[in-house]
Order: sequence, then structure tokens, then C-alpha cells
Amino acid sequence: MSVLHELYNYLSIQAGNFECGNPENLKSKCIWVSEARDHVVNITGSSPQKFEAALHWILNSNKDLGIWLKGRDLSEPVTKVEEVFCLESAHPQMGLGCRFRRAVVTAIMNLFLFFWCLVTLWGILIFLRYRWRKMEEEEQAMYEMVKKIIAVVQDHYKEWERNLERYPYVGIFHVRDSLIPPQSRKKMKRVWERAVDFLASNESRIQTESHRVAGEDMLVWRWTQPSYVSDSEH
Repeated sequence: MSVLHELYNYLSIQAGNFECGNPENLKSKCIWVSEARDHVVNITGSSPQKFEAALHWILNSNKDLGIWLKGRDLSEPVTKVEEVFCLESAHPQMGLGCRFRRAVVTAIMNLFLFFWCLVTLWGILIFLRYRWRKMEEEEQAMYEMVKKIIAVVQDHYKEWERNLERYPYVGIFHVRDSLIPPQSRKKMKRVWERAVDFLASNESRIQTESHRVAGEDMLVWRWTQPSYVSDSEH
């Protein structure tokens, strides 16, 4: 029992030293079995056979003794004492100063993580508010564009009725070019496309057709409501 007690204390102290700055320059918390045996035998005066018996007892016990037996391949479980390469404490013994430093470091890391999450959430909120504002602005710009398109197509139809225009329809791209200056067409591309889709789905007074104009097929808009009806509505 003294062998097991001394082994537990030795391994826990070594593991604690490793966790607290490693003053002995240990390569790992897992202590070589030969080094652990020499220490226990030297301190307790027990024979190496008693140390081997303690390892057998640890290996075959169903209790958590706070000592891990590990082989050369740390990922593989040990099934025989002969396979034990090193021993590691499951409960490192750390001094008060070390525990305090670790607690402070942990608290600082948790605080940093909290502020980092807070900043990230704040950034996401700002981004979402920006996106919502841009979507609202784009929605408003789309409706304004729809109004302008309706006005252009209707005016063109009225001029055709007065024999001022050759055709009762007007090319879609001609309307775009008359409403959006060249330097703004790339920026307004999405607004224009949404306005065109809105008219196709929601405006019964404008009909989209395909006509051959100047030897080329093009999409055009035609105003389908007679002028006297439009005037009577006003």
C-alpha cells in the first residue's frame, strides 16, 4: 500500500510541476516506468517485485486510482504490465500560487472570449442593419424606377396616338437608356432588373412583346390601356 501511495504522490507532483512551468524540464507528464520504479523503491525501500505487483493491481482494478498506465503507443490501451512504458497522474498536484495563476489566466481568457463574442455579435448586428437599410433603399429605388418606366411607356403611347411616334411600343433598352445615364447603369443594374421583373408580374397595363425593329429582334413594352380610360381615371 505504501508503494501505491508513494507512486501516486510522486506522479501527481511531477504532473503538477509539468503544468506549473515545468521547472524540471520534463518532456511529458507521463513518467517512464523505470524512473518511477527507481524513485518508489528508493523512497519506500520496497523491492522492485512489489512495484510490479502494484502495477498489476492498478491494471486489474476497476477503481479509479488516479494513475494511468500507458504503452509506447499512447493511443492504445495497456493490457499487460510488460506493455507499460510510462505512468501519468490523473490528478496533478499544484501549489497555491500555480492554481492562482492558472485561475487568473483562465479568467482572462474567458473574459477575452466574452468580449470577442460581444464584438463579433455587435459587428454582425451592424452588418445586418446595414444590409436591411440597403435592401430598403433598393426597394424604394425599384418602386421609383417602376413609376418612371410606367410614365415613359404611357407617354410614348399617347404620342403614338397623336401620330408623333411611329410605333405604339417602345424598346425596353431604349427606356433604360433614357432613364439611367451610362455612368450609373452598372450601379443601377439590379434595381433595373427588379423593376422589369416587377412590371412583368404586377403591371397589367404594360405588355412585354418581341418585335423586329431596324432588322433586329428586340423586347419592347406596349401600353395596353387607351388614353381616354387613363384620363378618365384622373
